[in-house]
Amino acid sequence: MSDNLTVEVVSPEKRVWSGEATMVSARTLEGDLGILPNHAPLLGVLVDGLVSIKGVDGEKLDFQINGGFISVSKNRVSILGESATE
Repeated sequence: MSDNLTVEVVSPEKRVWSGEATMVSARTLEGDLGILPNHAPLLGVLVDGLVSIKGVDGEKLDFQINGGFISVSKNRVSILGESATE
């Protein structure tokens, strides 16, 4: 079992951020998510708001996401926003 998540935040224009993290928090149509390593696979529709990523170095990164999707599978988290800014 891995202790980290591989995370990628992308928009139609570019890759906004990618790296290793210990936790990802996001809000979907179904509610708030807290994603830790070994999370069950999921696909969700993001609502406008913040996605927070806690890096392996303890740094917290916040991204403003306007719509899009989040995908979690095998310790990989993909955040695909209609727009995404740090």
